[in-house]
Amino acid sequence: MKARLQTSLGQQLVLTPQLRQALHLLQLSSLELDAEISAAVESNPLLDWQGEDDLQLLRTPTRADAEQASAERVATDERRADDGSDHWDAPGPDERWHGSGSGAGTGDDDYDPADRMVRTESLREHLAWQLGLINLSPRDRHIGEALVDAIDDDGYLRASFDDIAAALPGPPAQWEHDEILAVLRQIQMLDPVGVGARDLRECLEVQLLALPEDAPGRTLALRIAAELIESLPRLGARGLADALASTQADAETALHLLRSLDPRPGAQIGGVDSDAYVAPDCAVERRNGVWKVRLIGGPHSRLTIHRGYERMIQHASEADAGYLRGRLQEARWLLRNVEARGETLLKVMRCLIRQQSGFLEFGPQALRPLTLREVAADIGMHESTVSRAIARKYVHTPRGTLPLRAFFASGVGTDTGGQASSTAIQQMIRRLVDAENPRKPLSDARLADELKAAGVPVARRTVAKYREALNIPSSHDRVRLG
Repeated sequence: MKARLQTSLGQQLVLTPQLRQALHLLQLSSLELDAEISAAVESNPLLDWQGEDDLQLLRTPTRADAEQASAERVATDERRADDGSDHWDAPGPDERWHGSGSGAGTGDDDYDPADRMVRTESLREHLAWQLGLINLSPRDRHIGEALVDAIDDDGYLRASFDDIAAALPGPPAQWEHDEILAVLRQIQMLDPVGVGARDLRECLEVQLLALPEDAPGRTLALRIAAELIESLPRLGARGLADALASTQADAETALHLLRSLDPRPGAQIGGVDSDAYVAPDCAVERRNGVWKVRLIGGPHSRLTIHRGYERMIQHASEADAGYLRGRLQEARWLLRNVEARGETLLKVMRCLIRQQSGFLEFGPQALRPLTLREVAADIGMHESTVSRAIARKYVHTPRGTLPLRAFFASGVGTDTGGQASSTAIQQMIRRLVDAENPRKPLSDARLADELKAAGVPVARRTVAKYREALNIPSSHDRVRLG
């Protein structure tokens, strides 16, 4: 064998900084996006708020202007806070509405503050919802539910497989560790990626494996996570290069990639389980008998390029011009990615109102089964993109402010060959319970018989699970003699 040089042609997907930023912005909630944009405006003089200090934009800034830009922006924000002005603008005549589906009546843009109050979703609820959208066998679903219950708030699985097997129905010996591991691998790829890891090494490896195979630094970062994660703080880039027999530049790229990962993925979801206010990202209403959707404008919708500083590039020195061109490119990337985020959200929402117009019209009992895969196939995007697009997003509807995940539901086959969503079945159970004789409440078996008579064959155990999810007591506890 001998060393030689050769060239080859090929295509590869590179996770560029622009793409990383686009993915990051897509998964942010509306309030998180506004905070991110505000921080970018503070640090980049080429970014500004549209409509502010219009006269200042007509002249080229001086160097003194550049030095005081940050202080002036802070003062402007303080004035806005003192005035009590609202960043959430009402719909204007220039806003574009995107319609789909059918309906009747008119909409209402008057927001009740109570409509923005929602209960904070816990990590376990977030995972359980996604688990319900995966096609699992009944046996694997039992395992998945036990694993989700055992995951802590940081997103780690601290319990052993023996403990998981003991929590499952029947003798623990009938649950193999291999099948528990297989279900755990599926949970680890849910949102947020890396949840369900048993230690930091596995958490980082799962997140790295979710990246494209040719992402810069991925291969070396996997070696670091597997072999050197405990000694990483004392080695540094130079020590890593020596330990892995690589160049220091490659080691720094891998180290930068590792630092961009989340060592506590579960902390992204949930928190204190209490009522909280949210800012809806979009609104749905009926206009001329058609369901329509629009984005709700927040501070991020007024982001623009500071034209005065842009013109200053032509007259600045070579060093200053190079700096300003770099910040101008960053500003353009941010504007483009914010716009792309809105377009993706509109695509997803248009698909949801096409698929779930009955839900908007008649309520949860009309919710049809819908999965991330179906939406992704409909709009021509990957499932992970749809998952990011709906994460922590809310929509204002005539039925209140709802999380986008409320439009998704798993399905159960019916006698007619169709499917009924789990949410619709829960509503059927609630109606049956509300109409029952309080002296002789319906048992779970009787509820299952009533659903079967209605064309929805559901097992008694499934009825019990749905009844508990609705916080409905057992038939014994529902007896009322008076």
